[in-house]
Amino acid sequence: MKRILNLIPLKLAVTCVLTVLVNWGAIPAAFAQTFPTRAIHIIIGFPPGGAIDTIARVLAPKMAADLGQSVVVENKPGAGGVIGMQAAARSEPDGYTIFMGTMGNFSITPAIMKELPYNVQKDFAPVTQVASSGFVIYVNSQLPIKTVPELIAYAKANPGKLNFSSSGNAGLPHMAGEMFASAAGIKMTHVPYKGSSPSVNDVVAGQVQLTFEAVAVGLPHVKSGRLRALATMGSQRLAVFPDVPTVAETIPGFNLTNWFGMAVPAGTPAERIVRIQKSVVDALKQPDVLTTLQGLGVDPVGDTPAQFGAFIKEELSRWQKVIAEGNIKLD
Repeated sequence: MKRILNLIPLKLAVTCVLTVLVNWGAIPAAFAQTFPTRAIHIIIGFPPGGAIDTIARVLAPKMAADLGQSVVVENKPGAGGVIGMQAAARSEPDGYTIFMGTMGNFSITPAIMKELPYNVQKDFAPVTQVASSGFVIYVNSQLPIKTVPELIAYAKANPGKLNFSSSGNAGLPHMAGEMFASAAGIKMTHVPYKGSSPSVNDVVAGQVQLTFEAVAVGLPHVKSGRLRALATMGSQRLAVFPDVPTVAETIPGFNLTNWFGMAVPAGTPAERIVRIQKSVVDALKQPDVLTTLQGLGVDPVGDTPAQFGAFIKEELSRWQKVIAEGNIKLD
């Protein structure tokens, strides 16, 4: 036997021995094939500066420390996140490409757009719901409107003259504006942008009057006095805006909360999905991450792939109903 082994190249011999040991259960399979061995990329379908970009950049270094490889955040903006999600769907299903998206990407866009270059249910495997975030109605601070009733009264007295911006067609900011208009019985003009940052910047500049956005996006401008937080859109007031009322205090039953999640291309090995999910959950538990996220009005979640998959299906069904009942169409 010793003579035969001497004839086998060393690298081949080591490979053969490892294979035998793994098959016999003598060592774990993970030892024979470590993951990851190179950088992991998180694709976001929006430009830098938005809430989802901020969250991803808080998590990336923590995930990198845990995984032992770099975690790079890539912004691929356009079409309300469709371009970035398409790029992720076409990536190799090897665990090295993650798509981090919003409720809009995973449930609203598929519910309202008939033709997409991917199928959220078939082309992606869920990893985890990362976090949830309150949504807020922000108005330019120079606008003489300080309450939701005043906003509704102004819109009714000036039909079609109120313009609201969004990060793009069919995204959550767009749908939030449409939902509010429908519930309030008013008409507003939608102005889509390529991302949350340019959308909010034009509200600050007075090019449009208001927007519907995540806490993190508008909070710095509220602190500087350039935007006014008119109302929060969830069922309860937010800790970061304790004096800002909810929309439901004027329109009973109104409730809208955003969420963010990660998915990988379908076919990604289950053990790699679990490894990624664990790194995200562990990152979300770290005190400095919790402090940062909560300061942005973001609540960490970190559920399992199965739980997140079921949640996506529920949300898709809910938004299909909302869109159908409200007869909401793209501009």
